[in-house]
This record gives sequence, structure tokens and C-alpha cells, in this order.
Amino acid sequence: MNLTVVGVAVGAFLAFMAFSFGFWGFLIALIFMAVGALFGRAAEGKLDLRSVIDAITGRRSSS
Repeated sequence: MNLTVVGVAVGAFLAFMAFSFGFWGFLIALIFMAVGALFGRAAEGKLDLRSVIDAITGRRSSS
């Protein structure tokens, strides 16, 4: 499955959430999708969550 198909599917899902549940349903779905994407990248080994948390708390800079 290429990224265009995935993008269309995500857009359709978010549009459904916006029409069905209004702005807050859309926003909650978007937040859950972002969290799921972060955990998915961490599970694949493409994202180090410890370094992200350190950068957010100010212990380490990204540069």
C-alpha cells in the first residue's frame, strides 16, 4: 500500500469523524492517530522515545 492510499484513507476517516462528531470528535481522533503513529515508529525502532522526552524536558537539545 503506497502513501497516497494511506493519506486518502486517513483523510476520509478524519472527514467522517468531523461530520459525525463535530470539531471535538475530529480533534480527539487526530490526537489518537498522532499518538499511535509515534508509538508505531517507536515499536519499529525508527524513533527513540527517551531522546524525545529528554528534548521536551530540556535535558538535551536537538542540535
